[in-house]
Amino acid sequence: MSDRFGSTSTSQRSDMADNSLDREETFRGPFLRSPLIAPVSSLAYRWYAQQLKQEVVGKPLPKHIALIADGNRRFAKKLGLSETSDGHRYGAEKVNQVVEWCDELEIPAVTLWVLSTDNLDRSADELERFFDLLREQLASVSSGQLNRPLRRQVRAVGRLDLLPEDVRRGIEEAEHSTAEDGEHRLNIAIAYGGRDEILYAFKQMLRSRADKGESVEDIADKLSPEDIQPYLYAPDLPEPDLIVRTSGEVRLGGFLLWQSVYSELYFSDALWPAFRKIDFLRAIRSYQQRDRRQGR
Repeated sequence: MSDRFGSTSTSQRSDMADNSLDREETFRGPFLRSPLIAPVSSLAYRWYAQQLKQEVVGKPLPKHIALIADGNRRFAKKLGLSETSDGHRYGAEKVNQVVEWCDELEIPAVTLWVLSTDNLDRSADELERFFDLLREQLASVSSGQLNRPLRRQVRAVGRLDLLPEDVRRGIEEAEHSTAEDGEHRLNIAIAYGGRDEILYAFKQMLRSRADKGESVEDIADKLSPEDIQPYLYAPDLPEPDLIVRTSGEVRLGGFLLWQSVYSELYFSDALWPAFRKIDFLRAIRSYQQRDRRQGR
């Protein structure tokens, strides 16, 4: 398990003694049964997960968790599936699980990065399989079939204009159907890139201020970070307290570049579909053990 910037914390080293508990996780649904991810049969595992949960709920929790859901295709290769894109179905089920874990802890805001603008260069067949899964998920959200313990407003952020028209309609329906679902938020970053977002914000800001008659020189002289914030994809969303990336990659890859200045980072070696509840709880525990000085 990799911690911030790839280092291993003291608590994580102690967790190595629990490696016998790290082999299993519960996956619902017939599709998610495989030799690599067998159902939990160990009472010790359940006990350990419960102990972790009790440990983290007694301390301040992050108000906004952002996750980079990475590793679906590599997971499919490990399973020996004929189509690596089939890993996205495993990944979609994991999205539902992780949101449920956040619901249990009543985390106010959750952001999931499921597709980058770079990913749009993948094969047409893989993208269509991915969009089929997304259509299914959006339809479930719109019809209220997910029955999660905590209702969340759903919002998509990214270059939505690059998505198929029916996917955009599905997003609009999901956003509309959850618009009155309280203050908790679920943000789906799709066709998203951090540079794209910053560029978009600057363009919108410049157009707005130019329409008011300001010159380029005046804008440049007065410009501050606070002037950019209102033009981001989700300007009212708090900056993430914790960013988690799966699959062992130790980089943000352009995720929330503007918003992540003071975010705590956690890198898990688990591929996204194999990301377990104890991995999730360990990430939160690591966050709680840090001294968040935020530049001070």
